[in-house]
Amino acid sequence: MSSTVSATNQNEGWSGGNKPMKASYGKLMMWFFIVSDALTFSGFLAAYGFSRFKFIDSWPIADEVFTHVPFMHGQELPMIYVAFMTFVLIMSSVTMVLAVDAGHHMNQAKVTFYMFLTIIGGLIFVGSQAWEWATFIKGDYGAVKTNGGNIIQFVDADSNKRIALKDFATTIETEREQNLAKNGVWFMSESTLSDYTLDEVIEGFEASPNLLVRTQIIEGSHKTVLSREESLKMLVDNGSYVVEGANLIDNEYGTPLFADFFFFITGFHGFHVFSGVVLNIIIFFNVILGTYQRRGSYEMVEKVGLYWHFVDLVWVFVFTFFYLV
Repeated sequence: MSSTVSATNQNEGWSGGNKPMKASYGKLMMWFFIVSDALTFSGFLAAYGFSRFKFIDSWPIADEVFTHVPFMHGQELPMIYVAFMTFVLIMSSVTMVLAVDAGHHMNQAKVTFYMFLTIIGGLIFVGSQAWEWATFIKGDYGAVKTNGGNIIQFVDADSNKRIALKDFATTIETEREQNLAKNGVWFMSESTLSDYTLDEVIEGFEASPNLLVRTQIIEGSHKTVLSREESLKMLVDNGSYVVEGANLIDNEYGTPLFADFFFFITGFHGFHVFSGVVLNIIIFFNVILGTYQRRGSYEMVEKVGLYWHFVDLVWVFVFTFFYLV
């Protein structure tokens, strides 16, 4: 008797009739993925916060780094384009909500329209992030790395605005060869040669009395600017080589960790957005073909919508902690 009851209870519990939180298997698995991925992003942001707190006195100021806007070269517009990217991604989340709602009403035309808008928003964001990466890697001003591994930049003594190397460095006619492992010490190599050598920067600096050196050390809300005598001594005695733009080794904006986290966190998120765009495109064509209309359910749109909302929410945290705080 007891064995019969046990078998009956087992069949009732695992027959597939009960849905946890009234969610289907596919939606439940999407929620499991979202939770696990949220923990991954949380670890990345926690590591970023710890590193920034540790190097708080030399961390680059975001308002001085992310100042570019496409087709408006030379103008300093802090955070404007990043804010635009954020707005586009949030609006794509709104269109996704409308697509899901249209699916609940079995309105194929509206689902198609709103899914299309969502895809366009995702493509704009991914393209904007690619442009931001290219601008960040290229750099605008250039800097010099000291023997101690610090970054020194150049500013005008009157306006305290940054001055690019191209605006004062001289040109010395010499042959330059990139240091590679095959033609130097086996463990030593360097990235692409900079446009100027250290000697050209020093000579141009000495010929420009209105220039000063600005260190990466922050006092209050501004970086420390040295006197003319201190600037010359720092550049001549401690200058090591010229840095232009940013990569995983050198960073003209300040400590290399800033660039490392920028590439890793925004790149990982960008990969998620790109994957979401691909998924949305697949679902979009299935909507056009009437696949879900024939099934009588647009649950696939709802499942990909959960992923898209998650990607948008993660960007809100990245934008807040990386760009604003």
